[in-house]
Amino acid sequence: MSSRGYRGRFAPSPTGPLHFGSLVAALGSYLQARQAHGQWLVRIEDLDRPRTVPGAADDILRTLEAFGFEWDETPIYQSARTAAYEHALDVLRSRGLAYPCSCTRSELQALHQHASDGDELHYPGRCRHGPLRAQGPHAWRFRVPTQPISFTDGLQGTQCINLEDSIGDFVIKRRDGWFAYQLAVVVDDAEQGITAVVRGADLLLNTPRQIALQQSLQLFTPSYAHLPLAVDAQHHKLAKATAAAPIDRNNAARTVWGALRLLHQAVPDELQSATLPTVWDWATRHWDITRLCNITAIQV
Repeated sequence: MSSRGYRGRFAPSPTGPLHFGSLVAALGSYLQARQAHGQWLVRIEDLDRPRTVPGAADDILRTLEAFGFEWDETPIYQSARTAAYEHALDVLRSRGLAYPCSCTRSELQALHQHASDGDELHYPGRCRHGPLRAQGPHAWRFRVPTQPISFTDGLQGTQCINLEDSIGDFVIKRRDGWFAYQLAVVVDDAEQGITAVVRGADLLLNTPRQIALQQSLQLFTPSYAHLPLAVDAQHHKLAKATAAAPIDRNNAARTVWGALRLLHQAVPDELQSATLPTVWDWATRHWDITRLCNITAIQV
């Protein structure tokens, strides 16, 4: 662990207002940090420019403040950190672990005739020995290790994934020139000294990619714990993409109480009508993440 002790983070994407599913993830990461007497940071992951909504980042920060979250350092924005990601890419290139790729999604889709638009496509390594087309825009791919990546998740147990078999070499810099999430989050976690990542179970399969990048860049690997996802009655993840409603800042205490109940915490019924500081006081003293072991989804 870092000499600075426990350092956790919450990293929302500013694609719309904060919704209940995001609040649940923020709450779990925040309480885990506070229980460890550690620090909690906020990072705005705004690399996906086409999906970024103007003003959404400020709105998310104001909502977190209204709900009583307190971060220990000034939030950073990924869109301002291109130089750091470029340096990491240079390191991978110098080690023969990144290469240019001219393949388009439509070309890869044609190789996976039964895949839908939202599916992640296994990359067959077409450009591993040089791009098929020398001209035109290129992405950069990470050359994944041949050996499986194993780790023990704090909630979901032992994981072992062979990246070569499951997804192949993945993109770390896109054809449009923007860096991909996988590389950016690894660089940011390392630079911010993050020692523990508590986030939603929808990101569980990203973890072996990030560990592979950490190992290749000789960076620290945090501990990981993936919280169950908040889902609706149809078992769809609450998300901006599925029109999840923004949370109401005017009913913060009861909403936090409801999120604690959803996270299987033994929160007393009488706290439904308590003040926000009272709810937070109870939560920081009684938070028990082990109540969520081996649970991947919880219905709202």
